[in-house]
Order: sequence, then structure tokens, then C-alpha cells
Amino acid sequence: MKRAAVGVVAGAVLAAIGTLALDRLDEAYPPPLAEEVALSPEVVDRDGALLRVYAAADGYWRLEADIDMLDPQFLEMLVAYEDRRFWSHSGVDPLALLRAAWQLAANGRIVSGGSTISMQLARLVEPRTERSFAAKFRQIARALQIERRLSKREILERYLTLAPYGGNLEGVRAASLAWFGREPHKLSLSQAALLVALPQSPEARRPDRHPEAAKAARDRVLARVAKAGVIAEGEVARAAQAAITAKRLPMPAYAAHVADAVRRAGPEKHRHQLVLDRGVQARLEAVARQAARRQGARVSVAMILADARTGEVLARVGSAGYFNAARAGWIDMSVVQRSPGSTLKPFIYGLAFEEGLVMQETMIEDRPGNFSGYRPKNFDMEYQGDVTVREALQMSLNVPAIRLLDAVGPARLVARMRRAGVSPVLPPGEAPGLAIGLGGAGLTLEGLVQLYAGLANRGKVRPLRYVAGSEILSDPATVLTPQAAWQVADMLAGVIPPEGAPRLGIAYKTGTSYGYRDAWAIGYDGRHVLGVWVGRPDGGSVPGLTGYLAAAPILFEGFFRSGVGLTPLPRAPAGAVRLAVQDLPFSLRRFASSGRPAVAGAPTEPAPEIVFPPEGARVDLGLSRGTRPMPLALKINGGRAPFRWLANGKPLPETHRRRTASWTPDGRGSSTLTVIDAAGRSASVRVILE
Repeated sequence: MKRAAVGVVAGAVLAAIGTLALDRLDEAYPPPLAEEVALSPEVVDRDGALLRVYAAADGYWRLEADIDMLDPQFLEMLVAYEDRRFWSHSGVDPLALLRAAWQLAANGRIVSGGSTISMQLARLVEPRTERSFAAKFRQIARALQIERRLSKREILERYLTLAPYGGNLEGVRAASLAWFGREPHKLSLSQAALLVALPQSPEARRPDRHPEAAKAARDRVLARVAKAGVIAEGEVARAAQAAITAKRLPMPAYAAHVADAVRRAGPEKHRHQLVLDRGVQARLEAVARQAARRQGARVSVAMILADARTGEVLARVGSAGYFNAARAGWIDMSVVQRSPGSTLKPFIYGLAFEEGLVMQETMIEDRPGNFSGYRPKNFDMEYQGDVTVREALQMSLNVPAIRLLDAVGPARLVARMRRAGVSPVLPPGEAPGLAIGLGGAGLTLEGLVQLYAGLANRGKVRPLRYVAGSEILSDPATVLTPQAAWQVADMLAGVIPPEGAPRLGIAYKTGTSYGYRDAWAIGYDGRHVLGVWVGRPDGGSVPGLTGYLAAAPILFEGFFRSGVGLTPLPRAPAGAVRLAVQDLPFSLRRFASSGRPAVAGAPTEPAPEIVFPPEGARVDLGLSRGTRPMPLALKINGGRAPFRWLANGKPLPETHRRRTASWTPDGRGSSTLTVIDAAGRSASVRVILE
């Protein structure tokens, strides 16, 4: 009994001495755990899925490991093979050390090192320069220190972040992506076993250079974990039959251009999260690559898909292949200024609807016109004569669009675009001219998608957003009134899809720049807007390249394959109607504009001006009190009688020869009032009725 008591006391004394020694060692020589490890910058999507990863500053691919994102079976195999008492020891496994010493004495060489995972982490954070007993003792001391500072989970995560896996790969995530092209929570049993085996001898077992050695090491892991009862024998036998990967794969590089941009904007950040969706991004990148091959050498494709309600960009494809040198893939064509062709025409028509100048069935001339020296021609050099406004937009006729732009004013078109956050690039020193309606300005695909998002969102525009968590700092801007936006969508929804494309129920517009340099197609449903650009990054001409033949098929394929689903176009808002020609007011049955010879009887009096209610006025008609609303008095100056009034795009029942009238609204809120005189001139105001 005395000997037992002495033994207990001696053990307690030794433990106390050991604890005191570790305390002193911690104070004098703490382990280098506080040093920052250079991690690979990563860009992830809205759900945390990896879009793109970059090599760390020291040239290594090194991604932080998270136990919650690892396959539990892999962790069980790792502990069973490397350190089966990991969860219970304090950094050193005495039994493993005794076994290693016995094997060394019996065989005259090192058979197993007896190192725990904590000891291996100590070697990784403080690499040794020689293999000796002194180095081993230092490693043991460091492992004990590490166990006092970190939890078992933290130790395992740091080990799996720093462990070598061959070449410039460190950490299980980088290894899993490079050798198998997948995250480590999706590993097969065979793949998990190989990743358990690699860190012991990463260069000698590299699967791309030494597949036989890699297979042998994998099979040893499988045999040991089967013996430990971690994996069933039948599963191990099947895993042993799997072939070894003999090729190192490139790291993920989805949305490469966007990733580059956000990294440049925040180089100090290790992790950037975007609102993109990796699945949508991958599918549209595939569409762009395949489409570019069909278009021929040196042609690239750019695409942007955005949520029109929030402004969130779900996918942005800057080129047909970031690493494709033949197509200058490194150039992000989604943000390069190019001529937009006819893609701005819907906004010209929208402004004309706002002004009450036309309705869908209004007749308009498609004949040669002279607008103060500017003589636009149609794309096919042919003219249709008299056409409806609906037909003119659907056929993308140039002359009718310029007639309307001349009436609403190009400066107003540019001002409305700028209000929506999109600024076209004009020739230096020049004011907006009529040529802007046919592509005479510089715009990016990004800007066009933002503008068209307003058409999809009842005239309201939010800036496009890429970064998750970025705040919406302001209310949406107005690019068109809801009624005008609906009229435009109703017409664009009737454009015939390109040959072979399914009818998706989307509204879309194409455009072709001068000289066949740019082909565009922008389309939208009730929620999403997709823009497509096709052309050469160097601005070279591509004979026969048109929006309808080149870009529109990609638009329809992109919508179909994106996976976002299709949302029906919105219903007509209050006041938006499509009238048959016989129901149109006389002054709206034909559009009269400049650009044609002057006719006798041209009006000499000033154009009509609404003097009541004034622009932006709030008028109390009793609508908020639930009582019968009072009629709103309407008054104009100037103009030629008779006058036609429109409320929210819908004509009032009667024409008036007097310059006063009245209107009883059916609801509160914002309303647009328009008056048109006998000469076709108009004026509009927006008021808020209460």
C-alpha cells in the first residue's frame, strides 16, 4: 500500500512539474498560432457556393476548412487512420509513441512516427529542418501547447487547412477541388481515402504523377478503416475498384470578370459574397460558349440576367470564355461602351405614349423624311408606307421611331435614361440628337439591362447590384409611367420569336449597330430581364451579324436554360388600354410630325398648356375620406379646339371645344393627365389625388 501511495504522490508531483514546465514554456516560447496564414481569396455566390478562387499571396492554393462543410465519413476515416485516440488525448498519444519506438527497435528503421494530428499541426505551423529526436521532442512540446490553446475542432480545422496535398495545394478543400473538381462534402469513399493518404507523402503519392503509389496508399487507408470498423467491408471492396484520377483540374472560375472587379474593389477582403447564382451563371456561360462557336472565330458573347424587382444580378457573362485568347476572353464585354443600335426604340415609344401622342393603333408614316438635314433610312432600305405604331415598333422601323423622337425630343430621352442611372456616351461637345434613337451613342450591356429592368418592373428602376448585403439606398427611379411601360411590353410581347425558338411569353427587342459590329437582344418576363451582346471585342465588322439572327436565338436559349423559370408579364395597370382604331379619338388616328413637307393650315396659335392642375400638385377630392369624390377641374391655355383629354392613357368620353373640362377619378394616388389639341400637339401633368 505504501508503494502505491508513493506512486500516486510521485505521479501527482510529476504532473504538477509538467504543468509548471508547460506554463513557463508557454510564456517564454508560445507556439506561432497567432500568425496570419495566407489564404486564397475566394468569391462565392448568394448561397456560399464557390464562384472563383485565387492563389494565396505565397502562390499556394489554400482554402480555409470548416468541419461543418466536410463529409463526416472523411473525418472518421482521417481520425481512424491518423490518430484514433485524437478526441481523448492531450496532444500526445503515449501508446502510439511506444508502438513507434518498438517498431524502430525491432526493424532498425522508422515504420510509423507515432505522431498525433496535434503533433502534425505543430510541424505545419513550425516546420522542422531535420529529423531527430530533439526535433521530435520539440514537436511533442508544441503539440501539448497547442492542445492547451485550441479546441479539438479548431485543431482539426487548422490541420485540414494547412496539410500538404501535392504541388502548391494545401488544405483539404483545395485538394478536393484540384483532384476531383468538387467540394469535400461531396467526396466518394475512394476519393476520401486518397485525401486521407496524401498528406503523409504528398509528392510521392501525387495522383497525376504517381497514380500507382496513390492507389496503393489509398488502398492501405481503406484496409485500415475497414479493420477499425469505420467502413463496411463491402463498401471498401467497391471503393478499391475505383480508378485513380490522373489529371489535376483547374480551380473554379465562374463569373471571372465580376470576381476580378469585386476583388479589385476590396483587395483587403478574404471572402467576397455576391448575389449571383452559380447554377444560373454556369448554365449561361455554357450557352455563351456554344453560341460563340456557332458564330465563328474571334466572335464573343456577353450576357446579363437580373431580377428586375430588386436589381440583383443573377448571372453576368463577360465573354465566351475568360481564358479564350482567340476571342479576347479577358475583356469584359458586358461593361464596354458600344453602339446600342435599335434597342432604345421602346423608350422612345414609351415617351410618346406618356405624352398622349399615339396609341398602339395610331397610324404613322414609314416614308423617307428630312429632319433638319438628318435623313434616317430603314435597315433594309425599304419602306412600308402607313403602318400602325404597334407594327412600327415590332418591325423596328427606323423612320417612325425618329418621327416620334423628334416629337418628344432626344434631350428628354437622355434625361429619362440618366434619371434611371444610365448615362449614354455622346460625341464630345455634342448635345443629344435624333441619331441617338438609332444607336448614335455609347451604352453598355449592363446599362441596357438596367433600363429594360424598368420596363419589366412597371417603369421603376433600381441600380443593378452584385454584392450580397449591399443596401438599397434610395427609392426606385422612374424610367416610364406604369401605363407607358405596359403599352411597350404589350407590343414587344408580340414580336415573332427567331426561327426554331419556343414561344416563351417574353417581350423582347433586338438591335444591330452600324457596320454589323454589334448584335443585341434584350428580353424580359414579369420578373427577370436578360440582355445579350454578340460581336468582336476589337470592334471589327462581322458580315451578316444582326440582332435578330445572332443575338435573339441566344436570348431565347438563355431564358430557357437559365433555370430561373418564367413569370407572366404584368397585367395592365389602371388607365392602360389597347383601343381599336375605330375607338380612337380623331386626333389619335394618325400621327402628324415634323420630317415631312409643311401643309397648309398649320396651327399658328401656341401649343396647349395645362394650367390646372399644375405639375406635381396634390389635390384633395375627398378620396381618402371614403365619400363620393368631387370632380377635378381641368383648364388649359393655348391649343386649337377641339381638345381630347386622357386620364392615365385612357381617353375621356367627350371632346371639348372649351378650354375647361372636368374629370371624376375612380381612385386615389398618382395620375397622369394629357390634353391633345386638333393639331395633334399635347401637354401632360402628373398629379396626386387624395
